[in-house]
Amino acid sequence: MSKPPVDVEAKKNKVKTAQKRRAWKRGHMAEALTRLVLRLKGHRILAKNYKTKVGEIDIITLKSNTIGFVEVKARSTQREAAEAISDRQKARIERAAEHFLKYAPQWQSFDVRFDVALVTGPFGVHILYDAWRP
Repeated sequence: MSKPPVDVEAKKNKVKTAQKRRAWKRGHMAEALTRLVLRLKGHRILAKNYKTKVGEIDIITLKSNTIGFVEVKARSTQREAAEAISDRQKARIERAAEHFLKYAPQWQSFDVRFDVALVTGPFGVHILYDAWRP
């Protein structure tokens, strides 16, 4: 009795799909953990996963007179997470922030800051406030 032929491409696609699903789940959990940490530090969450045609922002916060646009990166180490943010991605986040402020005029007079949350392991969250300036 012979074995049926193995569809190598189908097997590769199945593996890629499983990897994407795990990455999405890890990112989703990292964002939820980051929101919790930010709340504990006194931030009010204004929006999560703010999507526009020009870009996406993971979390938008308010604390005192500052609107924070937070990018969340989950990696094995803080260094890997920090290096995962490209200049192109920063530009997309900045454009999405401009969009947010344009359509939410009540926040236009507030200070603006771009932050990064570096998530490592199951509970490691390190927030870099004012990580870059446009």
